[in-house]
Amino acid sequence: MASDEQSRSAEPSLVRPYTLTAGRTDSGVDLALEAPVGLVTPPRPSQWPGNDVRAQILDLCADRPSVAEIAAHLSLPLGVARVLVGDLVVQGYVRVHATLGEAGTADERRELIGRTLRGLRAL
Repeated sequence: MASDEQSRSAEPSLVRPYTLTAGRTDSGVDLALEAPVGLVTPPRPSQWPGNDVRAQILDLCADRPSVAEIAAHLSLPLGVARVLVGDLVVQGYVRVHATLGEAGTADERRELIGRTLRGLRAL
């Protein structure tokens, strides 16, 4: 049974990406590709069914993925992912965490670079 669910989720979406954003290309929120996105605390209950792309983004945000990783995991164009994540930020479901600043350690920088590259490769 699980393989049926996996095969259904692996099927490409027939929904055109621009319909997910109502044709918008600007998120209204400054989102860097490598910016980690996490759920607000305490998490707000969502009103979308589990198969809705916004609910899928919220599920992913439990692990604080980058914007690029969200796009890759959901097979979305990066611009669409940015708009949808921006909407969720404005609506108070997720928050964008700061990327590394001057005080970041070498290990933190390597991890960030690795995560960003994995996300970009998956696109």
